[in-house]
Formats: sequence, C-alpha cells, structure tokens
Amino acid sequence: MSEAPEHKPEAAALAAPVDEREAERLAALEAGRLLFARPCRFVFASQRLDQLPEARLPEVAFCGRSNVGKSSLVNALTGQKTLARVSNTPGRTKQLNFFELGGEGQARLTLVDMPGYGYAQAAKAVKEDWQGLMFDYLRGRTTLRRVILLLDARVETKDSDRAAMDLLGKAAVPFQIVLTKADDTPQARLAKRQQEAERLVAKQAAAHPLVITTSSEKGLGIPELRAELASMALAP
Repeated sequence: MSEAPEHKPEAAALAAPVDEREAERLAALEAGRLLFARPCRFVFASQRLDQLPEARLPEVAFCGRSNVGKSSLVNALTGQKTLARVSNTPGRTKQLNFFELGGEGQARLTLVDMPGYGYAQAAKAVKEDWQGLMFDYLRGRTTLRRVILLLDARVETKDSDRAAMDLLGKAAVPFQIVLTKADDTPQARLAKRQQEAERLVAKQAAAHPLVITTSSEKGLGIPELRAELASMALAP
C-alpha cells in the first residue's frame, strides 16, 4: 500500500499570497475596463486658470513634450478616435482640455490633456505662458490626483522631461511615468528606456513606482493604465 503524499502546509501558505495578488490584479483590470467602457465627453478648454471648470471630480492630467502622444493616448484609453484632437504639428495644444468619464450625470473621473512642453520653435512668450498655466494648475488644483508624465520610448529622456519632473516635485504633485510609442521602438531600446525610466522614478519622491509602457496604436499597456486610473475615480 503506497503512502499518502506528504502534506506541506508551508507550500500552500506561500502560494496563497500569489493567488491573492493575481486576483487583485485581474479585479483592477476589470474595474478599468468597466470604467472606460462608459461614455467620455469633452467638457471644457481653457488657457486661463480663473476660467477652469468647477473642481468636483477627481482629476488625472496627461503631461509631456509636444507630440509625445498625449491626445492619442486619451483616445486609446476611451476608445474614441476623435475625442481628443490629434495633430502632427508640435505645440498645437495650447490649453487645458477637460474630459469627463462616466456619462452625463454619472461622471466619475476627469481626464485633462495639458499643453505640450519643450517645443523648440515656440516663441519665448508663448513658452512662458504655457509653463505658467501648467504650474498654476498643478499647484492649485485640489482635485488633481495624479499626473501621467509621458515619455517617448523612441528617444532618450530630454532635459525638458527632467525639468517637468522637478516641477512636479516642487508642486508636490504625485506623478507616474508612462512610455509611449512602444510599437515604433525596437525591443532592445524599449528595455533600455524602461530601465532608464525606473532609475528616474527612484530619484523622485513624488513619482509612482510603476512605469507603464504603452502603444496607442497596438493597445499595449492600455488595460494596465486604465486600471491605474480607475483606482482614483469616484466609486460607482
């Protein structure tokens, strides 16, 4: 008669946390999917802080260099190709654009598409206006939960990106790095950029530890980013 297999309770105990973490991950992904399956609509655009809409919902702002793909990412997240205006001309977005997610009367989160920074051909006065608007918004918006700082995966981190991180730190605004345009980036370069971004995060007290790599074209990283954003939305 063969002996019964030895029961190892410690093995089960080790496996349980892993299973729980996976269940939490899947639940977060589903919450993100459900939130972004709801309608999203443009509500307001402004170049002046005193004209901003009432701060009543949690807000997440998308920030990055000109032509890094902010509008494309907003469109990919919401599944609406024309929600945020996409332009091939760097520096085209010159105002804060507000979008409410959840449907009229049931809105749960506001997405904010910010003006791009670092456009070399912009006039000095225009750059100063953009920077002033950005800093005033970041510092004074009480409902702002996080800034999603977009970095182009195809190129090295620019001085303007580092300056933006310093600005966010000074304004005491939590931010999270998201790499864009991964579909146009060779795998070796993409891995290098991911490591570089993680090193930058480690040096910034205001930075969220998770770096997400995305492609608006292919959908890479979109479910994970939706899950992150859903964690900051009003409860249904």
